[in-house]
Amino acid sequence: MTLNSARQGSSNIMKAIQEEISFKDNQQTNLLYGEHNCNIRTIEHSCSVTIKTRGTQLNIEGMPHSVELAGNLLRQLYALIGRGHQIYSSDVAFGIQILESSPQADLAKIFLDKVYVTTENRIISPKTTNQKFYIDEIRNKDIVFGIGPAGTGKTYLAVAMAVSALASGLVRSIILTRPAVEAGEKLGFLPGDLANKVDPYLRPIYDALQDMLGLEKTADLIERGVIEVAPLAFMRGRTLSNAFVILDEAQNTTREQMKMFLTRIGFDSQAIITGDVTQVDLPNKEHSGLLQAEKLLAQIKDIGFCHFDKADVVRHPLVQKIIHAYEQEQKEE
Repeated sequence: MTLNSARQGSSNIMKAIQEEISFKDNQQTNLLYGEHNCNIRTIEHSCSVTIKTRGTQLNIEGMPHSVELAGNLLRQLYALIGRGHQIYSSDVAFGIQILESSPQADLAKIFLDKVYVTTENRIISPKTTNQKFYIDEIRNKDIVFGIGPAGTGKTYLAVAMAVSALASGLVRSIILTRPAVEAGEKLGFLPGDLANKVDPYLRPIYDALQDMLGLEKTADLIERGVIEVAPLAFMRGRTLSNAFVILDEAQNTTREQMKMFLTRIGFDSQAIITGDVTQVDLPNKEHSGLLQAEKLLAQIKDIGFCHFDKADVVRHPLVQKIIHAYEQEQKEE
């Protein structure tokens, strides 16, 4: 390398820059910073920047891209607070992910999309661009497939949309179903009547309902038949009209079961099918009804398909890393 080229290369090395931001409202600024500046610390760590705060003013220092990302995030979060949105640590983390991949994204369109308000006044809303797309597809299409890894909100958001549709009078009932397939282990004989035997397989759906409606209201709606939670085998021969129907763990349906379910849909009904194609518990994974449906129905424009990835995981941050590790192993194999 010549001396001139070495000098040219050194001049192309990006230098750290600074950006100053001033906010107007002291209370909103305190909410933005978080308790003991916890949100600021999260942004510093995730964006690789240094942030110094002084009242309603702050200074961001770091590489140009990182400073731009942090500044964009802080301005949008501040605007969200001004519109009455409470900022949680998860909002900061997901905001960084969204803006890192799509700098022009409008966080307000995602975070302020109220899907449902729980009995504890907790707002359920999308947290990623894929979740927002999923919600919009459910609003616009009668059959939607949500496909992706665990923890991406596929089932939870589908249940929230179902409860919202019921509360709005758009449907008369909610039907929640999933195949009764053991996840890689034999459970043996289960005591009790038929309902007791299938309950373990349907527990995640019960959990989502109780989280949104509360234990007593969920039990009341189930007792009155407004909400039905049943194994997939119970759907055969039925016509599901004026209902919001969710098929969960669809990767464990056989091809025949998937066809049976999809042909149950009646007038004024909506069906959401969720599953993770990497967690098929059938003896022969190639016989998964979800895999076949994805190939056969993808070209039908009135059927929606939303694919999630590890960036959409809304569980513990380590879950993303775990999913990534397994994906890497599969690629190597």
